Amino acid sequence: MKFTCVRDDILTGVNTVQKAVSDRSTNALLEGILIEAGETRVKLTGNDLEIAIEYEMDAEIAQSGAIVVNSRLFGEIVRKIPDSEEVLIFIDKNNLVVIDCELSHFEMKGLNPEGFPRIPEIEKQKTLMIEQAKLKEMVRQTIFSVCQDEYRPVLTGALFEYEGKDLTIVALDGNRVAVRKSTLDFEGDSFSVVVPAKTLNEIVKILQPVNDDIGIFCSKNQILFEAENFRVVSKLIEGEYFKYRYLLGKEYGTKITVNTRKLLQSVERAYLISSDDRDKTYPVRLAITNQKMVVAANTPTGALRDEIEIESAGSAMNISYNPRYLLEALRVIDDENVGIEFVSNPGPCSILPLNGDSFVYIIMSLRG
Repeated sequence: MKFTCVRDDILTGVNTVQKAVSDRSTNALLEGILIEAGETRVKLTGNDLEIAIEYEMDAEIAQSGAIVVNSRLFGEIVRKIPDSEEVLIFIDKNNLVVIDCELSHFEMKGLNPEGFPRIPEIEKQKTLMIEQAKLKEMVRQTIFSVCQDEYRPVLTGALFEYEGKDLTIVALDGNRVAVRKSTLDFEGDSFSVVVPAKTLNEIVKILQPVNDDIGIFCSKNQILFEAENFRVVSKLIEGEYFKYRYLLGKEYGTKITVNTRKLLQSVERAYLISSDDRDKTYPVRLAITNQKMVVAANTPTGALRDEIEIESAGSAMNISYNPRYLLEALRVIDDENVGIEFVSNPGPCSILPLNGDSFVYIIMSLRG
């Protein structure tokens, strides 16, 4: 194997596939990156048996071939080589990998690629196409609500529901629900699958804020995300997802309209004194009367009282919530103003757009 490539291209490739490389494994191949030189392109692959990522880049191929290199060491070498347009990589005797760039010369031991786990071919039974920027946004606006409890495995992923032209992503952990919906130009077969949070956390780092499409393909137990120069394959989580729809559209007793940024800043101030060094979080209280809302926190650390102008309808309300849950929802909302509906006290609140149904964040209240 012998090829020449642009330094920034291989650095991007390494950074991409390293997201699927095992940190520690009894199998050295799983700690490595598979480098394959074909006729015109070079392909890098990482695979930890739960998620696999391929990245392809242009290169001048002098000799085709394949090798597995230790991901950590190879990645550090590529990052440390001088900025240069070209990097020469080839295999010498006994699987010795040589990396030349300007006046720098590196050698590292490679591994025989036989036995490296290949990315399975996905039977593309269900398909949709979506802009990378849109998918990145939708995942970012829901992933924080995924359950961290491994004893409820189906909730450790996000639900992808596709029907007609509507893609809905749902994440919940028992204390809150995040729902993000988008109507696409593409119309395909309906599907409903649960994608692991680990996969989505890596996908959102790879996706670019561009209008280029990425394809999503589902089989019985795997999902494929495929763009022009990368592919991500992951196992799906089996099991029946929580029937979240019964939480939506409940009749409210109080509804307000509030400026998103002003409420976010107020809750951020409350959060400063609502958390302590022992990771304990005290509630923030929302008191709604007439056309104003008081955001208050009272803890052993200190106290806060903020007043925000709102538009309100319904009965007065005095209710407490976990400030972190409010913050994580408000931080991903781009709308200037939002509506918040309160069902009862105690009871959940729903943060909604003023128009349409593109998102909803449901947060359960706290007592006290």
